[in-house]
Amino acid sequence: MRKFDAEILVFNGTVITMDTANAVIKKGYVAVNGSQIEAVGTLAEIDSIKGKKRIDAKGGIIMPGLVNVHTHAAMTLLRGLADDLPLMTWLNEHIFPAESKMDDHQVYQGALLACAEMIMSGTTCFCDMYLFTDAVARAASYAGMRAVVGEVLFDFPSPNYGPIERGFEYTQMLIEKWQAHELITIAVEPHSPYLCAPELLQQASNLAQKNELPLIIHLSETRDEVSNLQAKFSATPVQHLANLNVLAPNVIACHCVVLSAEDIRLLDNHHVKVAHNPESNMKLASGIAPIPTLLGNGICVGIGTDGCASNNNLDMLSEIDTAAKLHKVNTLDPTVMDAQTVLKMATIDGARCLGLDHIIGSLEPGKRADIIILDTHKPHLTPMYNPISHIVYAARGSDVSTSIINGQLVMEDRKIGTFDWKEVMQAVARIAATLAPEN
Repeated sequence: MRKFDAEILVFNGTVITMDTANAVIKKGYVAVNGSQIEAVGTLAEIDSIKGKKRIDAKGGIIMPGLVNVHTHAAMTLLRGLADDLPLMTWLNEHIFPAESKMDDHQVYQGALLACAEMIMSGTTCFCDMYLFTDAVARAASYAGMRAVVGEVLFDFPSPNYGPIERGFEYTQMLIEKWQAHELITIAVEPHSPYLCAPELLQQASNLAQKNELPLIIHLSETRDEVSNLQAKFSATPVQHLANLNVLAPNVIACHCVVLSAEDIRLLDNHHVKVAHNPESNMKLASGIAPIPTLLGNGICVGIGTDGCASNNNLDMLSEIDTAAKLHKVNTLDPTVMDAQTVLKMATIDGARCLGLDHIIGSLEPGKRADIIILDTHKPHLTPMYNPISHIVYAARGSDVSTSIINGQLVMEDRKIGTFDWKEVMQAVARIAATLAPEN
């Protein structure tokens, strides 16, 4: 029997560890000291734990926080602005014009609203690509969320930094400012092969490699993107990046809907990670990414929501349910994308995509304490034969009762303790009035 003190003790729940053994512990506990998990086990194994803060899971599910590997957080400002449109029409005629009106303050408020939505639906870490990224980093830090963030880089002038050379200066500023932060990781983020010249892509790759940072890019999202790149460079988007020596293990390729067999081989050979965004791809009618094939080739795939303007929510539990079912119906095979596989994509494999699997993504001693509790005392979660199946196919974001990030109790009993999300909602409502098309 063991005795020890814990700053936070989460107990009396089914612990889904997502460790290499996929251990599930009934009537378990997780003990937290500082920012780290000190111990995980069954209550029967210990004599006593003195917890300064004791959190009774009340028979619910204790699990790692969800990892959203691709979003545009401040697009909460644009939720519902331009629905039911093709991707390029959506971008060029609605999203880019609205974004040209944005500033640092607006992005900060939009990102804070996103943090509230993500915290309340179980996400503890997100990967973001947007404008005015320092504001996104400040918002995530203030909310107590873990985030990988970068400033979007493209050929035309940005509402934030202006010409592209200043975009690289801004990215360098972000690297220096946030390099020692516990929650914030900076990434280098060229938008896409169709909005970035070859020289821009290579410069971005060099900067990411030099600083050992992730490089995040939209890739092969639509058939039009692929055909246009083939006409311009005689190569698919994936092959184009390979020709430029951009493909590498630090690359997170977002979407990857339209891929040839050669594309998949290149992604595999270069150990590129993939961010799957099923609901956004469905809404924009971009297509269905060949995720079962990617997984079968050993490619690491995480799940993302994309932004609220093309989803229209940031609920990862909804996203994993969609991911599992979409590929079953697409392949006419009910065994593909089983619950365990999809939950890995949203936790430990999502962390692996971001290069953070050594500190988050599973509940193991020594890892950071990014933990959520699902309240299973709900009609739609009763009875519960298989907790992992329930998480994927039955749980909702509103079932998340508690969130701990980096050892900090960020939400308890569905009450966010780090900031006033209702005030943020009011601020965003005021901002939305300035972004509407008639303005």
